Amino acid sequence: MDSPDPERLLQCPYVKSHHIRACRFPYHLIKCKKNHPDVAKNLATCPFNARHLVPRAELSHHISICDDRCCIEQDEVNPTRNPGQDTLPKNTWQYPPCDEDWDLELAEENNSTPFIWGTTRFCENKCPVSNAAMEPKSNLASGKQVPKTLPWKTVDMDSN
Repeated sequence: MDSPDPERLLQCPYVKSHHIRACRFPYHLIKCKKNHPDVAKNLATCPFNARHLVPRAELSHHISICDDRCCIEQDEVNPTRNPGQDTLPKNTWQYPPCDEDWDLELAEENNSTPFIWGTTRFCENKCPVSNAAMEPKSNLASGKQVPKTLPWKTVDMDSN
């Protein structure tokens, strides 16, 4: 198995003169693969360790002797979990009963007067207090006024 020392030097499979610290090796592999596509197409990645890049012709031999394969085989032979633990407990939670009627709400929305900002027409059928009794209220400080016009031009749809 590889030494866990992150400072040890590893040889780059793309350029043999490159020696890279183990902690930087994955980043270097990506960079070198982009810089040397002609070499990259002749190398294959080990299925047990992506840091192992070997010539395509030698991949089957590498797989048979790869140190990381032993770790995977050991995990398959000696699993840490019991076979009964693979099943999850059944979910007994149930949805609460729904008393909403979306079809009725949709029908009410279609029959209602649409809201139009800056007008009080939308309130004629719904408000318990008459429009005359409603006084405009403002949270603005004294001396400040609510604008009398909208910040955009209104387009008369009937004139088109």
